Amino acid sequence: MAEPKVWVFFYGSYMNFDVLKDVGIAPREWEVARVNGYDIVIEPRANMIRSNEQCVYGILATATHAELNRLYAHAQNVLGELYLPEPVLAETLSGAWRAALCYIAPSMAAGTVADDYVERILKPAREFNFPEWYIRRLESFRPGKR
Repeated sequence: MAEPKVWVFFYGSYMNFDVLKDVGIAPREWEVARVNGYDIVIEPRANMIRSNEQCVYGILATATHAELNRLYAHAQNVLGELYLPEPVLAETLSGAWRAALCYIAPSMAAGTVADDYVERILKPAREFNFPEWYIRRLESFRPGKR
């Protein structure tokens, strides 16, 4: 019996299918969505922080718990960031709502942001036609822009 898949909201470099492919994950189901009540920060990795004024765009995708465990073990062991799952309610561009897991770092030491890392986030944001204001927000994290 195949392991069941769950919906997960990816908002940083993991919404880039090339990055996911590098760790052996290829979502079969996915769609663009946003999560209200959060803002995105990149310092040095992408993270979501609570905000009453902002929202974060990303993709809803399906993955197994084993895939998610492998993905976020890589984030911790290779990238040095601990992300923990939290439930969120994401809104698709068609206006549908879906409950999903979202991995958020409870704390992150500030560090230098790499331009190629920001580009791995900007590439899918442009491809998925995120709003222009949101793309400008992501571009503001490039080194020398802050």
